[in-house]
Amino acid sequence: MAQYNFKNITVVPPFKDFIDIVLSKTQRKTPTVIHRHYKITRIRTFYMRKVKFAQQTFHDKLTLIITEFPKLDDLHPFYADLMNILYDKDHYKLALGQINTARHLIDNVAKDYVRLMKYGDSLYRCKQLKKAALGRMCTLMKRQKQNLEYLEEVRQHVSRLPSIDPNMRTLLICGFPNVGKSSFINKITRADVEVQPYAFTTKSLYVGHTDFKYLRWQVIDTPGILDHSTEERNAIEMQAVAALVHIRAAVLYVMDPSEQCGRSFEEQIHLFESIKPMFGTKPLMVICNKNDIITIDELPEEKRAQLKDLEEAGVPILTMSTVTEDGVMNVKTQACERLLAHRVENKIRTKKVTDIQNRLHVAMPTKRDEKARPPCIPPSVLKKRAAMQVDAKRRKLERDIELEEGDDYTLDLRKTWDLKNPDEKYDVLPEVWMGKNVADFIDPDIMQKLEELEKEEALREQAGLYDEDEESEDEETQDMRKTARKIREKKKIMILESREKRRVQKAKLPRTGKKVDPDDMEEQLEELGVEFDASGENNFGRMRSRSASRKALKRKREESAEPRSVSRARSSSQAPRDKSGMRDATMVSKAKKVARKAQKPRNMDAKKGEGDRVILNMKPKHLFAGKRKGGKTQRR
Repeated sequence: MAQYNFKNITVVPPFKDFIDIVLSKTQRKTPTVIHRHYKITRIRTFYMRKVKFAQQTFHDKLTLIITEFPKLDDLHPFYADLMNILYDKDHYKLALGQINTARHLIDNVAKDYVRLMKYGDSLYRCKQLKKAALGRMCTLMKRQKQNLEYLEEVRQHVSRLPSIDPNMRTLLICGFPNVGKSSFINKITRADVEVQPYAFTTKSLYVGHTDFKYLRWQVIDTPGILDHSTEERNAIEMQAVAALVHIRAAVLYVMDPSEQCGRSFEEQIHLFESIKPMFGTKPLMVICNKNDIITIDELPEEKRAQLKDLEEAGVPILTMSTVTEDGVMNVKTQACERLLAHRVENKIRTKKVTDIQNRLHVAMPTKRDEKARPPCIPPSVLKKRAAMQVDAKRRKLERDIELEEGDDYTLDLRKTWDLKNPDEKYDVLPEVWMGKNVADFIDPDIMQKLEELEKEEALREQAGLYDEDEESEDEETQDMRKTARKIREKKKIMILESREKRRVQKAKLPRTGKKVDPDDMEEQLEELGVEFDASGENNFGRMRSRSASRKALKRKREESAEPRSVSRARSSSQAPRDKSGMRDATMVSKAKKVARKAQKPRNMDAKKGEGDRVILNMKPKHLFAGKRKGGKTQRR
């Protein structure tokens, strides 16, 4: 099956742009000037060339669309099923088929009109036939409006699909929504899949990459599969099913024994049994997540029996916690090892391996006889070696000493110190702190005192002063110790969970504040035991009067800052941009004159562009260049 890169598909323009591109290209690339004295054969050729060029341009552009969009029959079954789920393959094939039909019709229109143009007996008739031919081609393209729009939507969506290699070493993670699949892929790969405490956070296939034994692995996170029939599954679930069926991978079925995902343990086992036939011969593992909340040993007897049945059926069961990361790397290692072993087994079963094994022969060398045959070294080489030997009297280097002593070697930098008195090489260097020698403040009898203290401590230990008799503790103290241990563990888990939430979720402040009812606030505060007077005189009335006085003060400042006539004529909003910073009307008019003068030379040299006011009359070379007649050369 062909590997396909969806990101290389060219943009499909809308029909209006399509027609504009083709007609403008025809105008630019074909001759545009015709004179009355031309022969009729030359006029026919002129217009035939235009029609053929337009037809060829339409043909090339439509062919590019048809060839660049993938054929579903040539794709890997995984991609073919995925495109059928997302876009409906019948609609997709119909759109491409209609584009192909439009291409053939445009070719036929051009052929018919070129044939008619051979019988054109005047400039007017040839011109009208050319006009009719281009008009019919544009009408055919106009009818393809919906198909072009649909294909452009497909192109945009397909280019955003994850680049999954169906033949690469793959770990496939599946299970009910909200059991911890995305958290697991975030831990073992560099993918950043959104994690939220509600179902169907993952709405499409996500791909991450990891390394194991110096090999590249892809890890696919599928959307949650719900336990119902294939006909009732939606597009999100069908993507997961397509991945399960067509990708050769190790399948990790993630379960939540704590049932926090909103599904019971029995439902999760039932889903596993219902989708197990899809896996075929793929390596399969059941992963019990959220080990920090409840372990397998703490499950009821019936649930443990169900897991034991799965284990007896040959399905390994592993445990992990994506919050504490306990067992995560073990799950990854086990899954990769099983997939590698499975791939080797499959290769051994094929005929190709048998043929290679028959051709291979591993030869083990054996001794010919017991005679010793030392290597023969020529005398000239021995002479050179002797000349190259270093004089034995040379000084030993630190490197030589290190090689001799091995692990017993210690680097001694002081032995090479050049001092007047060599005995002082290993003296203790004085440690100076704040201008004073630290050694002056050390008690000379400190070692003797330390020994006495150690003896005293040893006697206390022998007397059993520090022994704690744990057996003498009553049951209440022991229970308190257990409870304290559990609280510490729970606290650690809560800290880890909050870190996970902070990493993904961002706090959102409300955009609007609620209006507080004074009576409700008074009731709430009285319930809390706080005395509060909500009358208008004490609280709200004072606030209202305070705000009113501030507004009055602001208004007075504004009136004093500008003349009364201006403030009445203009609103209290900001001054116009062309008058801001101006002292009076005279200054405004003067500034406008200066601006106009500065802009004149720029507008004279203006060129065609987005922000310029003058668009000069362009004279394209291909319209005005050509063969000159006799006469003056000052103009064409």
